[in-house]
Amino acid sequence: MYTIALIGCGRISSNHIEAFISNKNVMQLVAVCDPITERASEKAAEYKKVILDSKIVIYKDYQLMLKEIKPDIVTIACESGKHPEIAITCLRSGCHVICEKPMALSTKDADTMIDTAQKNNKKLAICFQNRFNTPIQRLRTAIEAGRFGRLLHGMVQIRWNRNEKYYAEASWRGTWEQDGGTLMNQCTHGIDLLQWMMGEDVVRVQAQTRRFLRPIETEDFGAAIVEFKSGAVGIIEGTADVYPANLNETLSIFGEKGSAVIGGLAVNRIETWRFADAGLVGDTEEKVLDPNQKDPPTVYGFGHAALFMDFIKAIETNQEPLVSGIKGKKALEIILAIYKSQKTGKAVDLPCDFSTLEMTGEFK
Repeated sequence: MYTIALIGCGRISSNHIEAFISNKNVMQLVAVCDPITERASEKAAEYKKVILDSKIVIYKDYQLMLKEIKPDIVTIACESGKHPEIAITCLRSGCHVICEKPMALSTKDADTMIDTAQKNNKKLAICFQNRFNTPIQRLRTAIEAGRFGRLLHGMVQIRWNRNEKYYAEASWRGTWEQDGGTLMNQCTHGIDLLQWMMGEDVVRVQAQTRRFLRPIETEDFGAAIVEFKSGAVGIIEGTADVYPANLNETLSIFGEKGSAVIGGLAVNRIETWRFADAGLVGDTEEKVLDPNQKDPPTVYGFGHAALFMDFIKAIETNQEPLVSGIKGKKALEIILAIYKSQKTGKAVDLPCDFSTLEMTGEFK
């Protein structure tokens, strides 16, 4: 049984609590930490509703928690700008770390997190839980089986709404110092999926971003063309301005022998599934499409539990988790290249060294 602690008890932390409960046979929550102790107490109560008689210690100071509790695993769900400092401290303290996306707001900090995990022989994973969606797993299997043939182009569309109330709930949201914009926060999952499916080897990015509506420092819309080493092309469209509410997140992959579109609220529904070998493998579009499939209650989906279990297996087998620090950095680097392209007005080659802080004052 692995002891686990949660740092950060805001909007997304309930997904971590649900994952702890789903994996109760292998992990036990022993501490929760947040500068606002009332929020930490609420998360402990959520866990205790299901796992009765649990002993959970509430902390305001995560460093004191590490010293007194010494958990096996820490999950980090605080504001993005604090991820690197907390993750590095936890890794140096002997904890494995699962960190919410984005792992950092600069390539330098991401590299330091990866290096610290390696030097301390600890596992580091990033919460790209949509990789574990059933349709996404099916798509990945088709790609690995070569069913698409040569991959030609792919596209991700994130058409959501984050209104003024959302940004008013936390002063760090929509800032270059602690958050980044719509691409970094809302669209990073889709960007991760696009690059994962298309080969994980982006070599160039050209982009335009805008702050159209929201009262923030950062962008609320972005569009980019990404080039992969193979010559394939990726297209990114992301916005927080869709009226009046979240519309969809869609990933489309096109190859010489196959076309697939995974849509729904959060890439959770197969909408198109056409392959040259469909008759041979019995995997026809008519059999795959499910008109009764429902969207998840939130855009977060149901992937955290599977991601956490994958992390446990990585520890036990001394393998890398599916979304290791190295893998998690790839989407971050693409987004930072998009920002750099906006700032310079030019295409940006990868690898790219950049930070959100270099965007300060971009939208005046």
